[in-house]
Amino acid sequence: MNVVVLSDTHAEDLADLPEGILEDLKKADLIIHAGDYISKNLLDQLRELGDFKGVHGNMDSDEVKRELPDKDIFEVSGFKIGITHPSEGGSPVGLKSRAKSKLGEDLDLLIYGHSHKPANDKEGNTIYLNPGTATGAFPAKYKTYGILGIGDEIEAEIVKI
Repeated sequence: MNVVVLSDTHAEDLADLPEGILEDLKKADLIIHAGDYISKNLLDQLRELGDFKGVHGNMDSDEVKRELPDKDIFEVSGFKIGITHPSEGGSPVGLKSRAKSKLGEDLDLLIYGHSHKPANDKEGNTIYLNPGTATGAFPAKYKTYGILGIGDEIEAEIVKI
């Protein structure tokens, strides 16, 4: 299973995303977005592309916040996956720990955003993935997103554009 992971796109439309991402999105079995879409239009367009899971972020409109939870836990191919932005925003210091305590469960994969800085590491049996920002929104140095390969195990990578 091929999964594209986004966060902090801060975009109005799919056309605002770099071209390479659009190709990956069209081929994805699942799209995950960890908040700060900014526009309901972008949310609707991502949903139209296929299977979608997402949460809202601290910068999202009330309309987006009404449609999406601030956290979600679901299963894919037997793996337990959690997503949070976290929606309260705040300092990026200790962000991974805040995301972990917000979801409060043993997860195989925890996806979070907010910092605009990509991260992909593993602690114990949990992979922690922050895809960064696909549009390079400040303070990012790069445009990045995540790709997951889910089979017998989860393979996570950060793609730098």
